[in-house]
Amino acid sequence: MKIGLQTWGSHGDIRPMLALAEGLQLAGHDVTLLITCVDSDAYAAVTSAAGVRIRVLASPVITAEQGAEIGWSIVNSRDPLKQMALILRRCFGPAEDEMFVAAQQLAGESDVLVGHYFMHPLQIAAEHAGKPYVSVLLSHAAIPSAYSHPLGLPRVFNGFLWWLTRRLLHRTLKPYVNRLRAQLGMAPARDIVSEVWLPPYLTLVGVSPQICERQPDWPDTVLVCGFLDMPNMQLEGQLTELLSAFLAAGEAPVYMTLGSWMPPDIANQTDTLRMLTQAARLAGCRAVIQASNWEACGFRSDDQIMYVSASPHHLIFPRCAAVVHHGGAGTTQSTTLAGRPSIVIAHISEQEHWANELRRIGVAGKLTTRRSVTAKQLADRIRHVRAHPELAENAQAIATAMAQEHGVARAVELITRR
Repeated sequence: MKIGLQTWGSHGDIRPMLALAEGLQLAGHDVTLLITCVDSDAYAAVTSAAGVRIRVLASPVITAEQGAEIGWSIVNSRDPLKQMALILRRCFGPAEDEMFVAAQQLAGESDVLVGHYFMHPLQIAAEHAGKPYVSVLLSHAAIPSAYSHPLGLPRVFNGFLWWLTRRLLHRTLKPYVNRLRAQLGMAPARDIVSEVWLPPYLTLVGVSPQICERQPDWPDTVLVCGFLDMPNMQLEGQLTELLSAFLAAGEAPVYMTLGSWMPPDIANQTDTLRMLTQAARLAGCRAVIQASNWEACGFRSDDQIMYVSASPHHLIFPRCAAVVHHGGAGTTQSTTLAGRPSIVIAHISEQEHWANELRRIGVAGKLTTRRSVTAKQLADRIRHVRAHPELAENAQAIATAMAQEHGVARAVELITRR
């Protein structure tokens, strides 16, 4: 079967789809993956060991300077819909037409289309071509339910909150969706959630069942497959000798990474590194701090703190005491799969949802937000995790269960059996 996949976003949006594409190809299918990365051109050099055809387009969508400006604008907004509108306008819109042209070509070549849930160009192209379309959700926060809402208010409010959320989503997203539909002579979309995010054919939730509770009022076509994870050594590399020596030289460190939300410009990255460094010293812990430009920012490693540009999370996390991170879907699940507790510095509302989920399952303390975090506050969060070993014990128990889930294999089964 010819299967076409398309994704857009940061590394956390692309790597799960790359893992799924590899899994489908290894299962004997003819797979093409289209990638648009917002802030990196790294995927242009990636090849598939399984033979997936990878096409990279419109990448990066934004420059490092634009990324710094957009990032702080998003962080300083407390309104999730305004955050989404800004991301759409600045990070999706400039690549939308090129992605749509590629999506139509992919739809013509494929028997089944599989898209990141934000990828309305592919959903429209699939519908126009009369091809089955599978949506891949990387967060269950996007699924309406009377039993849950990302804001975490009492259940009695959920029905009203989701009604309001959908109205606001339509106001933000419909102009983008219906502009493309009009180009193909298609009627306007009526409901973004049920037509684009949760299409009638199949929606896969790429989240571990240990974290994601399937709600009884979800549509039957919304299925939890588990974490879509398949380490890609081209992207992630190995532990360096220096890092391995640092790990062996003392107690397990706290790993600190903000992923794609680390400011790319020197000035803001320096300020962020200074805050993370001070937090580690105040907490009295060893730390590994990840930042792409740490040397240019003037930081130097010592016996307590080591700075790295990147490291393979599946190799480093199990050797750490805890992980400070931004609450992205991929890092959240990688940390939990490694059996380590989390300290979350949330930048956007979706990351606050992940932080609350981690606290609910007993592997994290209270979240903090990027707009308000201080070195002292972060140090207090680190001390809390180190003083409560039950958080690590819970994380280890959940990791044992997650290791048996095989999310990619389950997703392949669900896509191909229909």
